[in-house]
Amino acid sequence: MALSGTGSAAAQTTAAIRALGVVAVVRITDRTRLRAAIDAIGEGGVSAIEITMTVPNAIDVIRDLAQTLPSALLGAGTVLDVATARAAFDAGARFVVSPILSDALLEEATRHDAPMIPGCFSPTEIAKAVAAGASLVKVFPATSLGPGYIKDLRGPFPALNLIPTGGVTPDNAGDWIRAGAAAVGVGTALLDAAAIAGGRYDVLRANAERLVGNVRAARGGR
Repeated sequence: MALSGTGSAAAQTTAAIRALGVVAVVRITDRTRLRAAIDAIGEGGVSAIEITMTVPNAIDVIRDLAQTLPSALLGAGTVLDVATARAAFDAGARFVVSPILSDALLEEATRHDAPMIPGCFSPTEIAKAVAAGASLVKVFPATSLGPGYIKDLRGPFPALNLIPTGGVTPDNAGDWIRAGAAAVGVGTALLDAAAIAGGRYDVLRANAERLVGNVRAARGGR
């Protein structure tokens, strides 16, 4: 999705993630199959791609994708320190994601006019993240929480942009959106390891189509 309109680059990227509704969390370790997998989910409608730092040579992967796949909204995931965040932005990442709340990472993202999406679990952590400048918050691990937790949070915090990650699948993604999530982060349930190992990229495309369709339906077809 091309960024357009007025406002800072960070605000535009935040709006793009909200509009897309899905962030693919890529942890594929086989570099030879990574691009084909990303192309497959892109054909299925998923274009916000988070390359985690657990991917071998992740910064080089981001740099290559930024140059050869300009239609993708690229981010870096599992970012734990400022040096990694800086390298990711320099390689072409438009956002960074962390499993933790870090003021230093939020400050580095601000210097690059980009969103940093911190991982938070409790209402207190989420409130601290927003006060520190986070425009999007990763609710992690969401596996043990369920969509009801997002609905409960939206009661006292109606304006929060929450992205549950962990436990989200193509089939239950709509439940999280209806509960009030701004978008969902989906990893292995989208990028099925067995399908990738077998070269069944049609499975990934079908997963992406189902995921995007369920998110769209949960938003009333928008």
